[in-house]
Amino acid sequence: MKKKNLNDLRAEITAIDKKLVGLMGKRAKLSQAIGDVKKKKRAPIYSPEREAQVYANVLRENKGPLSAESLKAIYSEIMSACISLEEPKKIAYLGPEMTFTHQAALKKFGSSVRYVPCDTISGVFTEVGKGNADYGVVPIENSTEGAVNYTLDMFGSSDLMICSEVFLAIRHSLLAKRKNIKEVRKIYSKSEVFGQCRRWIEENLPSAKLYAVDSTAKAAGVAAGEKTAACIASELVAKKYPLNILARSIEDSATNVTRFLVIGDHIGKPSGKDKTSIMFSVKDRPGVLHDMLSSFKSAGINLTKIESRPSKRGLWKYYFFVDLEGHREDKKIKKALETLEKKCHFLKVLGSYPVGK
Repeated sequence: MKKKNLNDLRAEITAIDKKLVGLMGKRAKLSQAIGDVKKKKRAPIYSPEREAQVYANVLRENKGPLSAESLKAIYSEIMSACISLEEPKKIAYLGPEMTFTHQAALKKFGSSVRYVPCDTISGVFTEVGKGNADYGVVPIENSTEGAVNYTLDMFGSSDLMICSEVFLAIRHSLLAKRKNIKEVRKIYSKSEVFGQCRRWIEENLPSAKLYAVDSTAKAAGVAAGEKTAACIASELVAKKYPLNILARSIEDSATNVTRFLVIGDHIGKPSGKDKTSIMFSVKDRPGVLHDMLSSFKSAGINLTKIESRPSKRGLWKYYFFVDLEGHREDKKIKKALETLEKKCHFLKVLGSYPVGK
């Protein structure tokens, strides 16, 4: 059999591309039809449970050589384009551009929607709450530094719910205007980022002064204007600012991951593999938390996270935040929540959504 030359192989790719474009066009028309049905029913355009099903179906059919992550990234953009055809979407996020929250938003919604950067986490909640954005993306916890308390606190005063979650591997780089790391005298970044890179800083730049700012992108902007300053941020900021990458992957943990939440005004339907987040408050007495959580243990419900925050409504009064496996519509979850509600002052289901990967 004659071996195919470069032109033959390229001709085959051209033929496949032609078919792919035709199929994507058909998919887009179906998405438009689905959008029309959703509008008549006044149903949300974005369905996290359907998104999870599409990814599961696609990855199940994958026979290689594309990796699962690569295929998922391709389909993220396809779905982003199709959602924009159903109805243009605006996504608020903790900005500015090039922050890790921006990257998480792009990973979740793709590049075909409109993004609205906000200066603060409360600003994201406000934009979505007022209807100026359809969804918001905010950080909730880091594998190294723990919970983002301000996001937790916002759920105490907001009616918005968790629609989805996305995990992003965080890789920090040291960037500066100068090319010699020995010339760095000060470093700008977020306070949480300094915590994630503490050991590296102590070993490599122990004399440098650390200055905390609101975002890693802002840190890059400040560092770009000072001769002996550096910033710790994603290396992507070097595309926007005249900065040199002096060191890559300086985070102390090799598994430095941040979890982000997608917030909106509705709770999705079951996807088959879901997580539910709740918050509640109780009277302060010995063993009260054990009593509150016993209903989940007796029902065989796995709790994956628990945090406490001051309620700010009196001394020693707290809200408890709990993540548990399952959807609020599951019978055993529903029964456990009903039991819990009878025992506590206040209970709020923050959302049920597909488990992120």
